[in-house]
Amino acid sequence: MAEKKKFTSGIFNWSFLLLFMVGMILINIIGSFLYTRVDMTEDKRYSLNQGTIDFLENKDNFENRVTIKIYLEGNLPASLKLFRNAIEDKLKEFKQFAGDRVEYIFINPTPPGSTEADNQALFETLYAKGKGIIPMDVVYMKDGSQSQMLLWPGAVIDYGGSTVNNIQFLPGTPPGKPYSLDAMTQLIENSVNNLEYMLISALRRATQKTLKRIGFLQGHGELSFAQTQRARALISNYYNIKDITINDSLAALNDVDGLIIARPTQKFSDKDLYIIDQFLMRGGRLMCFMDALSIDEDSLNARGVTHTTRYSTGLERMLFDYGLKLNDNYVVDVNCAPKPVPFAKQSLIPWFFHVLATPTSHPISRNVEPVSLKYTSEIQFVENKTAVLTPVLTSSTNSNLTGLAPMVSLAMPLNYGDKPELVDNPEDEVNKICLAGLAEGSFQSHFKNRIIDEYANNPIAKYKEKSSSEGKVFLVGNGRCIMNEYDSMPARNGQGFMYRPKQINDLRMDPKLAELRIPLFFGNQEFFQNLVDYMMDDNSVLDIRSRQIDIRAIDKEKIKAKAGFFKMINLLLPVGLVLLLALIMGYIRKKRYANN
Repeated sequence: MAEKKKFTSGIFNWSFLLLFMVGMILINIIGSFLYTRVDMTEDKRYSLNQGTIDFLENKDNFENRVTIKIYLEGNLPASLKLFRNAIEDKLKEFKQFAGDRVEYIFINPTPPGSTEADNQALFETLYAKGKGIIPMDVVYMKDGSQSQMLLWPGAVIDYGGSTVNNIQFLPGTPPGKPYSLDAMTQLIENSVNNLEYMLISALRRATQKTLKRIGFLQGHGELSFAQTQRARALISNYYNIKDITINDSLAALNDVDGLIIARPTQKFSDKDLYIIDQFLMRGGRLMCFMDALSIDEDSLNARGVTHTTRYSTGLERMLFDYGLKLNDNYVVDVNCAPKPVPFAKQSLIPWFFHVLATPTSHPISRNVEPVSLKYTSEIQFVENKTAVLTPVLTSSTNSNLTGLAPMVSLAMPLNYGDKPELVDNPEDEVNKICLAGLAEGSFQSHFKNRIIDEYANNPIAKYKEKSSSEGKVFLVGNGRCIMNEYDSMPARNGQGFMYRPKQINDLRMDPKLAELRIPLFFGNQEFFQNLVDYMMDDNSVLDIRSRQIDIRAIDKEKIKAKAGFFKMINLLLPVGLVLLLALIMGYIRKKRYANN
């Protein structure tokens, strides 16, 4: 009887083991075809944004297959291998929503057995004379000696049977200046955080069928092509950009979807205003960057004080009818950038007139760095029952207004001491001043009840008294927030000049402060990109760009205080678990054989 019971128990154990092994094999086979993970982080840093999901799921965005060739494969150091795996994880998530329309392959650019000629041919294809992937030299320690390897940290996108775009995951290196792998930790971490944006932006560029058209208005003293090159470059991959001069042509704005008016300084004719007004009535998108006042900074720096004068373009009166009023004053704010003053006792003064605007919760400005607005004016909302009026940028709570067309003095900040308070209650939210505003909806024509017969009775003019479709108007009381400094050089053909922005990115930092090594970064670049995307109704990357990922610093004091406790836990817990498991197994065995 005992032998029969033992035999039956043995069959049961072996059957259970066999079923367990078969189950594990099946789970692994199924798991190789399925990909899923649960994001437990509070800020959902490992989850795709809804805009990304919508873009990937919508077959109208791209019907054909997109193939992404990533040249990060081979014998990579551990940190780069983790980066390579992070890219694959993100692409697996893309495939969950795009299916077979997104395929990817990792390629070793220097496979075993390849000849020098093969490698050189591939390198020339990838580099594409500087228009493709930029290589990166990396040095690292291996087996006690320094090793160096050449990486191609990027990908090539094929769509519709041809190569259409490339992605640069990590920055390239100049010849002879390799990166140290030990110093790349932060660089790799930042790239991992930006993977979704880099990938979806590249897919968006590669698969766009038509590009919406945006015009930069000229003819009224606006910022020139050279002064807006950097801003244009930010959006040129997604939109067709052109300069537009109206020249009294009623059809001047017929072929554009958005119009940027950047810092006009001369008066608009009534006909130009009429053409812009009717552009908005047809559902156009109007983006205005305007200075209400003119200030001579050279006189201010030389004399310590200067007057301001009003710009009177006529455009501000038309914007008033849409619900946005530009005031002839300056906003002063304690949340500001410093100003170098070489001959003063204090070489750097807090320059209240260089406002670091506070982002709001609006998608255009949400989570971007403070936006640099130098000599900015107040925006007020005027009642408009058919349009929604929303602040996009504001001052801090410790801010105030100057009078109309004020005198500006370098001595002003010195009158407020070390802890300046520009208002009586500097923490009250009511003190915030609107610096940029948005009007969305239907609009009444600025020329209602004042249109002249030349337009009203002209069938070519196609006058609309109110909006035929929803329009958008954006106004910021600062015209220089998208302006860049530039260098000029004679053109190669000897005719005219070529222009390029200076090396320091004006949309990210102040050149004078950068020369003094003052680490102050602005969000003007991301703000402008978000603005254009929002105005043109392209939200596929808007939320990704403004996504907030919290990097929580380690509490060093807590580590010092409780280091011993956690060391003991790490030492004793594994040993304790093993001993506990041994005791349990011993007890079970003793009880089983005691019964037998």
